Amino acid sequence: MAPPTDRTPLAERVEELLAGDGPLPIVAAGDPVLRRPAEPFDGQLEPALLARFVEALRDTMHAAPGVGLAAPQVGVGLRIAVVEDPATVPDEVRLARGRVPQPFRVLVNPSYAPVGGGRAAFFEGCLSVPGWQAVVARHAEVRLRGADEHGRALDEVVTGWPARIVQHETDHLAGTLYLDRAELRSLSSNTAMTEQWTQPTPEAAAAALGFELP
Repeated sequence: MAPPTDRTPLAERVEELLAGDGPLPIVAAGDPVLRRPAEPFDGQLEPALLARFVEALRDTMHAAPGVGLAAPQVGVGLRIAVVEDPATVPDEVRLARGRVPQPFRVLVNPSYAPVGGGRAAFFEGCLSVPGWQAVVARHAEVRLRGADEHGRALDEVVTGWPARIVQHETDHLAGTLYLDRAELRSLSSNTAMTEQWTQPTPEAAAAALGFELP
């Protein structure tokens, strides 16, 4: 990575965010930062500032709560995301969705590519689109490449719900929201989700709302 400049605009933005108290404010859909491809990380933040930013992203993700958060979601256009999923769900949900615990990790300049042709469709939400969920068909297995916050290379295959998280957060870094890939007939408020669509899979929702699953 190239050495950082003395004070990049992105570093100034991060310093401003970190000067506040508590979790960082999450940007909602409609803000252009969510629709612009983020800059590849190449030393725009010095190591100490990067570490502080990563910790703030983690705290904000926990407070939301969520299982992933990308830098553009707090108004910073860098290709950085954090993920963590305790997967505290019933066994039937865990088995149906392939949802297993994921330790905290940082994804820097991540990319993914499908492995095989399998696809899986489940309801999905986003911290930048509060109050709503929709069914998204995603690759069941992907190859993740990138680096961690220390510059160590990542190259691994992920499956199930972890693959969904990787795709969702990496899409954010390309200016893509989950709604761009969603079956819009499935769009449901959080209230509707609680009252009607708590099943481990979206088959009942597909039948009732009139959309197809892969």
